Parts: sequence; structure tokens; C-alpha cells
Amino acid sequence: MALTPNSPNTDNSMQALKQYGSYIVTAILLALAAYFGWTYWQNNHARVDTVAADHYADIQRLNEEVSLASQNPDLEEEAQASLAESRKQLDKDIDALVSTHGNSVYAWQALMIKARQQVDNDNFKGAGETFKKALAIDLGDAGLEAITRLRYAKTLLAAGDADAALAEANNDMPSSFEASQQELLGDIYLAQDNKDSAGKSYNNAWELLRNRQETRAVLALKMESLGVVAEPIEPQAGLIQESTAPTQPVLAEDQNTVATAE
Repeated sequence: MALTPNSPNTDNSMQALKQYGSYIVTAILLALAAYFGWTYWQNNHARVDTVAADHYADIQRLNEEVSLASQNPDLEEEAQASLAESRKQLDKDIDALVSTHGNSVYAWQALMIKARQQVDNDNFKGAGETFKKALAIDLGDAGLEAITRLRYAKTLLAAGDADAALAEANNDMPSSFEASQQELLGDIYLAQDNKDSAGKSYNNAWELLRNRQETRAVLALKMESLGVVAEPIEPQAGLIQESTAPTQPVLAEDQNTVATAE
């Protein structure tokens, strides 16, 4: 039955509209705001990510050129001067990316490149400052933080500051990084001439690797130098087998590079 202006239901409908109309309008406005806000965020965030990604790609290409040239021990004077300029440009590009996109994973990756270049040139103090900047980036990823902290601790140790290295290496880390953490602690204790603690840390690392059926020849040598027997770790039956499946990229432990898993 159709409602007429004099129908009782008309009054009820008008009363309901007056009572709940403001809530309905508010809900509509909030929905529209959420929609347009999300659209704006998607458009602008995607654009920023694209700019940062392109900037990082340029840095990566220049880094590869610098790394390749650095491996040549027979560079002529002109080539050495060109290499020095490329290194300066690389640092400048990295600093620019960090300045404009400092909270992105691209900034973190760029800082890892910068620190590696500094370590390769025995600039451990500079590398330490670079790692501190990388640690200040909150990416919400405990793994990336662990990678940064382990490398920072190694740099401090290489610079001769074993106490500071120990403080960094003793921070909590995800279980997948505990073997590397324990091995590094062993290195630090050894530098402090604390051979007992070094042996225990190396053994802890070895046992953690045993649980993963993984072995590290260098760690075994470190243990043997302290008179600690590194019992052979047998790979799990059927773990190593031929496969025709394509290889998959995986993130190697305490590395920010992609390794190939077969």
C-alpha cells in the first residue's frame, strides 16, 4: 500500500529519518573519506615506491661497475681517477636516496652497499656510522634488523672495539640467526682472549647448525684451533638429491643478498 502524506507510517518514517539521518550521512561521509584516502595513498605511495626503486636500481648498477673496476689490480692512472669519481658519485647517490626515502627498504639496501664499499676500503669507522643509520630505519622486520646488527658488530670488532661489538651481538635476534650470532660471539670472545667463552659459543653455533643439518668449514677450523672437537654433521637422508625443478631465490642467513637454493 502506498504511503500518503496523511498516513501514520509517514510520520514514523519522518521521525526515523530525523533520528537516524545524521548517523547515515556520517557513515556515508566516513566511507567516502576512507575510499578517497585509500585511493590517494595507493596512488602516491606507489609513485614514491617507484621513484625510490628507480633510484636504487641506478645505485645498484653503479655499485656493480665500481666493484668490477676495483677487482682490476692493473688500472692505469686515468682509470683509477675515474674509479675514485665513481665512488664519490655512488656515495652521493646513496646519501640522496636516504635523504628523500629514508624509511624505505631501498634506503636500507643502499646503506648496505655503502657499508660494504667502506669495509672493502678498510674504512671501518665510516662503515659503523652507516650501519647505525641503517639500524635507525624501522622496517618492522626483525630479520633485516638482525642482519644489520650482526654486520655492525662485525665492523666494530674489525675496528678493534670488541666491547662495543659484544654489546651489539648480545641483542635478541630471531632463531634463524642464532647460529651466526653465536659464531660472532665466539670471534669477539677470542679477540678478548676469553678462549673458554669463545669455545662455548662456537660449540653452541655448531649444535644449532646440527639441528638444521648445515655445516660450516670455517667454524669447524675455529673450533679445532681451540681444541674443541667439531663432530661431523651428517646431512639428513634424502636432503640432497638431484632435481630438475628450477632453482628458487632465497634470502641467505645474515645476508641481504639473494642466494640460489637447489
